Amino acid sequence: MSPADRIRDHAGQGATTVAAHRARRRLRADRARQLADLLRHQLLAGGFPDGALPHETTLATDYSASRNTVRQALDLLRAEGLVERLPGVGTVVVAQKYPHGLDRLMGLAETLREHGHVTNEVRTVGPAPAPSPVADRLHVPPGTDVLYIERLRRLNGLPLSLDLTYIPLDIGTALLSEDLENTDIFRLLETLTGRHLGHAEISLEAVNADAHSAAVLQAPRGAAVLMLERLTYLADGRPVDLEFIRFRGDRISMSGLLHRSL
Repeated sequence: MSPADRIRDHAGQGATTVAAHRARRRLRADRARQLADLLRHQLLAGGFPDGALPHETTLATDYSASRNTVRQALDLLRAEGLVERLPGVGTVVVAQKYPHGLDRLMGLAETLREHGHVTNEVRTVGPAPAPSPVADRLHVPPGTDVLYIERLRRLNGLPLSLDLTYIPLDIGTALLSEDLENTDIFRLLETLTGRHLGHAEISLEAVNADAHSAAVLQAPRGAAVLMLERLTYLADGRPVDLEFIRFRGDRISMSGLLHRSL
């Protein structure tokens, strides 16, 4: 074999070794992510009632994973703010995500009544011209005044969501004299109109927190937040409440029950 051939052969072996190393790293990262998903579900479902996760060795045995994979999975959960490692104690749960169901039309206070007290800081309220997308969805002429409400919603004192709400003014005017700080708008709408809410169209996506949202929610600027867009209708089909709700993703989890129909 010529010197040039030996160099090429050595280079090929080196490339193979590097590729194999990268494949092992990818495989460990995949397994760590899978383990983090399983542990996240457990801790959010109250699977660690004493607040402490099992020792790394126990987790490695229970999930047939290496210690490095377990550490990497715990690092992922730590980066999410769900767990922390305390010297002499181990890995403990330090945050809780509250469940928000997507299969029932309920206000936030109704949804989270078992988890604490929801309060609303009304930051802005009053008539404002409806932008075209808002007017179109509320079935009012563009530029028509609607009631605009901006609220910071807290659960047990902690910022949870920033809600931007648009309501037709013929209904919304009566809301100005109501207790918007301690009562869900859904309940007020049913009381004021004398009709039940019927259904809502929703969409959910992750967006980066802008400077204003991050400051109000006390979240890192640019952090991902869950954006829920919801258009709610009265039982007679009239759209009455368009909301853009930014939830802190580290404090809320969305769930629902879906049925397959063919």
